[in-house]
Amino acid sequence: MAGTSNLIELLTRNLRQSGIYIAFVFIVALFTVLTGGALLSPGNVTNLVLQYSYILILAIGMVMIIVAGHIDLSVGSVVALTGAVAAVVTIRHDMPWWAGVLAALVTGALVGVWQGFWVAIVGIPAFIVTLAGMLIFRGMTLQVLDSVSLSPFPGEYQQIAGGFLNGLLGGPGYDAFTLFIGGFAVIGYGISSWRVRMRKLEYAQPVESLPLFALKIALFGALVMAFAWRLANHRGLPIVLILLAALVLVYGFVTKKTVFGRNIYAMGGNLAAAKLSGVKTRRVNFLLFVNMGVLAAVAGIVYSSRSNGAQPAAGQMFELDAIAAAFIGGAAVTGGVGTVLGAIVGGLIMAVMSNGMQIMGIEQSTQSVVRGVVLVLAVAFDVWNKKRAQGER
Repeated sequence: MAGTSNLIELLTRNLRQSGIYIAFVFIVALFTVLTGGALLSPGNVTNLVLQYSYILILAIGMVMIIVAGHIDLSVGSVVALTGAVAAVVTIRHDMPWWAGVLAALVTGALVGVWQGFWVAIVGIPAFIVTLAGMLIFRGMTLQVLDSVSLSPFPGEYQQIAGGFLNGLLGGPGYDAFTLFIGGFAVIGYGISSWRVRMRKLEYAQPVESLPLFALKIALFGALVMAFAWRLANHRGLPIVLILLAALVLVYGFVTKKTVFGRNIYAMGGNLAAAKLSGVKTRRVNFLLFVNMGVLAAVAGIVYSSRSNGAQPAAGQMFELDAIAAAFIGGAAVTGGVGTVLGAIVGGLIMAVMSNGMQIMGIEQSTQSVVRGVVLVLAVAFDVWNKKRAQGER
């Protein structure tokens, strides 16, 4: 049977991905101790979800861009622009909340079309196109808002990032529905993991031994249910968490199970070989930037809903947070490597560090230094891991 009970071999078989999960658990444990348990209090766990959800949404699109060998420096400005458009539609013109959402999504798609045209059709490097976009869309934000903030949004719009599902199944002092969803997620993960294991065994591919497989599922289940318990004991299941989970599932499937996803990895791994293999690189690049524009619009909607208004300076440095999340989550600087789940974990690491340091009262300047050091170490790990793999060959 193609299995192994060697824990060290299991962890080092794909050190790039296993390392990030170990680092995440370590950082959570470290800041839990340093904050006296405040990091994992029910209220703070909920705050983590609400405060950093838009960065995680951006990270999903950014990791796909990076895997294909590009970069997008404009997403922070697009977040500001789409939030501004939603505010103008719903606040200034007094239209329904869903009209603001639709207008923001259309704006994000048009931004993606604009940038995709210059990158995919004209052939200008994405770094230059999106650097220009960062300036263009920031200026457009100022024009749309007339350089002033707009607030408040309608109550329904505020529910996008501030709403909760609570009390649907009752519960004595806690929200049973949140625990039900957590249990459902654990069962779904277990079934999916078992199917993957069976397929690997059919093709005689190495897998972990059955006890280690069961331990992995048990640990995942314990973490998810502990997280759900924290949410259930505060305000219930955040609506934005449902949105984020749906995006992770959809884009995880797209990147792993579709031709489009395989083409992205092929382009990032070897662009010349991808072209010779028949990959329509222009089409893939164009759709990548349209997708990034739409996800930036989703992040803009969530952020403006969270802040209950649109500000000309919204989205500052968001692009750097999204890029950092992708790289910390295992994306390679040279492209061709990276996963949606890895980017989410990378974003969560940044979120836990930032939130933990805020609770500890550490100055913003020091927080920036720490986050920068972590990013450098993550990229250094990528370089070292690549050299290690080449040495083994």
